[in-house]
Amino acid sequence: MKTIIKLEELGLFILGIYLFSLLNYEWWWFLTLILAPDLLMLGYLFGNKSGAFFYNFFHHRGIAVLVYLSGIYFQIEILKLAGIILFSHSAMDRMFGYGLKLVTGFQDTHLGKIGKNNTV
Repeated sequence: MKTIIKLEELGLFILGIYLFSLLNYEWWWFLTLILAPDLLMLGYLFGNKSGAFFYNFFHHRGIAVLVYLSGIYFQIEILKLAGIILFSHSAMDRMFGYGLKLVTGFQDTHLGKIGKNNTV
């Protein structure tokens, strides 16, 4: 089953790449911004609960789709870019086994424990 989920996430990542190709940005923007949502790990400086909240908020696919659709509705290219980056990043994370965080700690995700001794 894990293989099917990883393939599904790969498909969603490819969808994100396709949607990016429809924008008027150079490809280096995608490569530069794809890891930007991980900056929200800084929320863990304020504890597990706030860290999980900020991390999950910007790694939630629903938020990514909402941002992208807002960009379409309001015709704001940067909102479309932000939505695509958030969407693609979350697909990439899940493809590698990193899920939404639980409040018990960064290594605890909805896909299971991550880390050196707990690979998903």
